[in-house]
Amino acid sequence: MQTPYDTTLCLEELRDALALHGITLPSLRTPPTGQIALGNCNPATARELAAALRKAAEG
Repeated sequence: MQTPYDTTLCLEELRDALALHGITLPSLRTPPTGQIALGNCNPATARELAAALRKAAEG
């Protein structure tokens, strides 16, 4: 079972990984549910995220 601390660490790992690709999700947060909320992003950020995922999948 994840602790709130584990969830916070995971959030920071995700934020750091996104930053390596120049992607910022300002609404990235950990609500009281214990999950990580990715929040909303504009279409340009969504395209950047999709491109980074495609590039990673290609190896």
